[in-house]
Amino acid sequence: MLLDHINKPNDIKNIKPGEYGKLAAEIREFMVEKVSHTGGHLASSLGTVELTMALHLAFDLPKDKIIWDVGHQSYTHKILTGRKDGFDSLRQLGGMSGFPNRDESECDVFTSGHSSTSISTALGLCEARDLSGADYRVVAVIGDGALTGGMAYEALNNAGRLRSNLIIVLNDNNMSISENIGFVSRMTSGIRTAPGYIGLKEGVGSVLEKLPGGDALMQRLRSTKSSFKQLFIPRMMFEDMGLTYLGPVDGSDIKDMLRVINDAKRMNSAVVIHVMTKKGKGYEPAEKNPEHFHGVGRFDVDTGMSLGSKGPDYSRVAGAMLCRMAENDPSIVCITAAMTDGVGLKNFSGRFRDRFFDVGIAEQHAVTFAAGLAEGGMKPYVCIYSSFLQRAYDQIIHDVCIQRLPVTFLIDRAGIVGSDGITHQGLFDIAYLGTIPGITVIAPKNGAELASAIRFSEHFDGPLAIRYPRGGIYRGLEDHKAPLRYGKAEIISEKEGDTADSAAIIAAGAMVREAADACERLTAEGYRVTLVNARFLKPFDEELFRKLCNEHEFVFTAEEGAVEGGFGQRVAAWAKEQELPAQIRILALPDAYLEHGDQALLRRKAGLDADGIYGAVSEALTDREG
Repeated sequence: MLLDHINKPNDIKNIKPGEYGKLAAEIREFMVEKVSHTGGHLASSLGTVELTMALHLAFDLPKDKIIWDVGHQSYTHKILTGRKDGFDSLRQLGGMSGFPNRDESECDVFTSGHSSTSISTALGLCEARDLSGADYRVVAVIGDGALTGGMAYEALNNAGRLRSNLIIVLNDNNMSISENIGFVSRMTSGIRTAPGYIGLKEGVGSVLEKLPGGDALMQRLRSTKSSFKQLFIPRMMFEDMGLTYLGPVDGSDIKDMLRVINDAKRMNSAVVIHVMTKKGKGYEPAEKNPEHFHGVGRFDVDTGMSLGSKGPDYSRVAGAMLCRMAENDPSIVCITAAMTDGVGLKNFSGRFRDRFFDVGIAEQHAVTFAAGLAEGGMKPYVCIYSSFLQRAYDQIIHDVCIQRLPVTFLIDRAGIVGSDGITHQGLFDIAYLGTIPGITVIAPKNGAELASAIRFSEHFDGPLAIRYPRGGIYRGLEDHKAPLRYGKAEIISEKEGDTADSAAIIAAGAMVREAADACERLTAEGYRVTLVNARFLKPFDEELFRKLCNEHEFVFTAEEGAVEGGFGQRVAAWAKEQELPAQIRILALPDAYLEHGDQALLRRKAGLDADGIYGAVSEALTDREG
């Protein structure tokens, strides 16, 4: 196999051009086989095999720098830089990341995972190169979907002023809502390079130059041509920004791509190479359903069918409740940022088309757009992942909370996300939302309580955030259905006896499940423990928490979020200010970034599973007895 000869960067340059097609097929077969066992971002990487090969043939890694926007299309890049063996542990704890990672390889110039950042990064590298007198090439690979993000345009606006080489590869696979951008690019290139258009322009110019007064007529023609261009070639966006545009080029034709890339390398400016690719190429199930295979779990290679049953999850619970409410409330609208299915809104988008808005990868716009909807009398729900919502922090403060607008944020994948890793973990929403005056934050303990919280939000007149984890819903404690009252926690079980040698656990959201299992063991062993479901993280239940601090020697807080600035620290600061007697112990994720891996394993490693909570409480009470 040709792939056996690819063991380090630049080995691809030893492959004969006539064998490129065979190597591409081997890479696709390798990726499908490996990802079928581990899960991963398959469709994007299948679509960019030849594109990646062309880049590795044209450039010298790691000297030259390739920046992958988001990075979920970088599997071929990992293979060509000597990381084939890492695919056996792809996205697993201690294994290879599913995204570019600076700590993993010097060929991964920049750790990425969020969209629309590549051009800014590449432009910064170019300016650093020029200022330091270094000699290397810089390439940014960005998908058409990422061009729905405003940050990409901010970078393009600055890139037009660059007077040295920067190559921007636009990977156009006609996916996401950015299909219009792909269409405009094709129209632009098609008309500009059509032989009839070029021949007409050159022929008329040649004749006019020979006539008296021809120069003036040529000037008139240029003006007319400009008007013609604006009319028939909508928004010559790239060239109007001062960028050179090349393409489109067939993303499966390595020879053609190499020709265009080599042309681009000779230019002392920012150059956009428009490459047409097919998401999922080479694997029929992924070609037919690229959305499903964008981020897929384990599957059967022969059929493409997912392995293992998938029960209802929190995203689907949220989507179903929004549909039920929208049937009777015409003011309810939903906004998402290019993740319709991921946040459970596929059904809503079909049933309530006029009230559903996918704004693309534009989180800042999504939040301020929702603020405008709220000001106009609608009831907007911004449905978005925790790690992506942090990109709109300013808009949450400035455009929603300062103006006290009734926007509800449904924060999906809050807490430990798992295999997507360091850039996707939802660790910071409790901390960053907790700093904002006027916002209310709810963390439901299970699926039923999530539905109740969303129902509660319908008539809530102010900014509200509801955070819930990734994955299947917790069906435990469904007998505990105390009505949701603003700012009030829920007592799950109470200790009996004296204050001494007793503990209370205040658990937030997904931690209620783990804390309940821990409490069962503690109670069985004779420890006196009270379990409380916090429900409201901001504002929290001061009346109950004061009672807990007065009646227990230890009060533990448990949250699946960063310790710094989190729920536990706010409770501890409040208890100290109130001079309450209990010792506050905080169980939370450490002040560090969290690697990729299975959710349960990461929770265990952080001491946030039932065993960890049991151990922390029993140790405190045992030490007290000693």
